Amino acid sequence: MVSLKQIRYALAVEEFLHFKKAAESCAISQSALSTAITDMEKQLGFAVFERDNKKVLITPLGKQVLTYAKNIYLQMNDLTSLAGQMLCPLSSTLSIGMIPTIAPFILPLMLPPIKTHYPKLDLRVEEDQSHILVRKVLEGQLDCAILALPYDCSGLLSFSFWQENFYLVTHKDDRLSTKQCVTAKELGRSNLMLLKDGHCFKDHALKVCGMESDSGYETGGTSLSTLIQLVAGNLGTTLVPEMALEQLVNLNPHLSAIPIDEPGPHREIAFIVRPNYPGLENIEILKQLIRDELNRLGSDDRQSRT
Repeated sequence: MVSLKQIRYALAVEEFLHFKKAAESCAISQSALSTAITDMEKQLGFAVFERDNKKVLITPLGKQVLTYAKNIYLQMNDLTSLAGQMLCPLSSTLSIGMIPTIAPFILPLMLPPIKTHYPKLDLRVEEDQSHILVRKVLEGQLDCAILALPYDCSGLLSFSFWQENFYLVTHKDDRLSTKQCVTAKELGRSNLMLLKDGHCFKDHALKVCGMESDSGYETGGTSLSTLIQLVAGNLGTTLVPEMALEQLVNLNPHLSAIPIDEPGPHREIAFIVRPNYPGLENIEILKQLIRDELNRLGSDDRQSRT
């Protein structure tokens, strides 16, 4: 009988189309993974993968098998999650994805209270771009993810828990640094640097600015931290979400953060989960925990600015 472990290995090979990379993602040796796949194919009576030294292909019958395998693996994960919920909320394993413009700012807020109040939780965090996290949640590789909306999450449920605006970050020597607020028109005239393609934050920022994707902004880096360093060097301006101000801007005496005088909120933060995910109670707890910490951070930030 095909085992759940063999199914997990096969799904990893399907994802990477590379036995070594699949083995690394499963934390086993390549030979162990290859042996497990070979044994599974013997039990099935046909090849799932066609492989040589250069590439891995999925056979026509293999594609059908992997479709069934995904459903089986998803249902088994949900069954395990349900069993954990019967014991105590947030007392088992929870895998969560976050995008790079959220993870560095929410994790420092949520991890301490989780460790204090839910010490039995085995939290596993994965950072990646939105389209990858959506796929992994749909396929059961992640229990849930935290994304910035609007974003296409077809087939998933979304539970919003935070809304925020963007701020223009400038060097103190920049002509805009003394303004109380800036308009989209002024943003378009500044030397604005945004994240590279693939980051939904770039799309949200362009929408706020009223700019097209081929406008005259510069692509300066793959993280907000990199862009902030460029601004600190007086090479241009950038946009950051409100939750990032404390870490990226407030402690740097060379930087100014200016509100954007455009209708908000500029983005909405939400959990995404599968419709039949059994751990919704966990999501509700985490939503409230993160919301409380963000409210506290916002209160502290406002006090520091007065």
